[in-house]
Amino acid sequence: MSVAETAERQASGEGVRTLTASDVVALVGGTLDGDPGVHVRRIAPIDRAGPGDVTFVATARYGRLLETSRASLVLISPELARSLGPRLGPARIVVTRPHEAVLALLPVLYRLPMRTAGIHETAQIGRGAIIGRNVSIGPYVVLGDGVTIGADCQLDAHVVVADGVQMGNACHLYPQVTVYSGSQLGDRVTLHAGVRVGSDGFGYVFRDGLHDKIPHVGRCLIGNDVEVGANTTIDRGSIDDTVVGDGTKIDNLVQIGHNVRVGRLCLLMAQVGISGSTHIGDGCILAGQVGVAGHITIGQGARVAAQAGVTGNVPAGETWSGYPARPHREALRSQAALFKLAGLWRRVERLLEGKST
Repeated sequence: MSVAETAERQASGEGVRTLTASDVVALVGGTLDGDPGVHVRRIAPIDRAGPGDVTFVATARYGRLLETSRASLVLISPELARSLGPRLGPARIVVTRPHEAVLALLPVLYRLPMRTAGIHETAQIGRGAIIGRNVSIGPYVVLGDGVTIGADCQLDAHVVVADGVQMGNACHLYPQVTVYSGSQLGDRVTLHAGVRVGSDGFGYVFRDGLHDKIPHVGRCLIGNDVEVGANTTIDRGSIDDTVVGDGTKIDNLVQIGHNVRVGRLCLLMAQVGISGSTHIGDGCILAGQVGVAGHITIGQGARVAAQAGVTGNVPAGETWSGYPARPHREALRSQAALFKLAGLWRRVERLLEGKST
């Protein structure tokens, strides 16, 4: 019997599962030090873990908290295990990557909500819509004409998918998601509540005393294994396409403008704003509240620190910060010089006072 099956049989009436330390080491690997029969039912942060909890520590910054932790089981890196000495609790598992070990435990200890395939009676399905096998369509979902929904997709309440949208397999659209016409979603795309994909971008031409809207006829193409956080908006292209590459993860409240191209495996964090026609290379990281001007390029593997304002191209592989954004070390030197200005000004004032007397 597998570890998951054992946990299933040991589940309580509330669906909480129980594992022994031996079960956990069979799941995550590593070396068990301590009682193999100790039971755990939850994963908790080290400062709040108690009896029945499994916790993890991967950096020395949190190692000191082990002295007061009441966790039944600790996942710990080999380096920390050596530096901290003998275990302090009932059991610990020395494992190379504690964070990855936690990922293996989560689906076993925590039951995912059950999904029932079928179409709710309140859903509206347009003409010519193609719906794959094992699809779940929730209350008040609206599918436009000619929509294609792949197998194993889940569309929660009040999702709207406009005419002609194509969606791959195993996608999950949470409540109130809207996907406009001209959009395509790859396989295993997750759109959290309130996401808007394929809306018109902000494009106008001023003539005859008015802001004339530029018609948006480009597409919005979302690759495979993309996850988009709640209330994020991704505009369609005006003439070109807006593209989000495979494996990219986008946080809540992010704005991606028209004709933007985001590469593969990028991370865009909360409140990032990307102006139109910007190109972002594969593997880039944009931290919280980064603002990016239009028509620029951020090279492959570049990193931009939180609240930076990017007004020019960022070379591949570099780390930039500040406003306007510049190489990180240069930005730190500029900031340090700014902090010295007040003291320098006071010295100048004293010199001027001495001359006037």
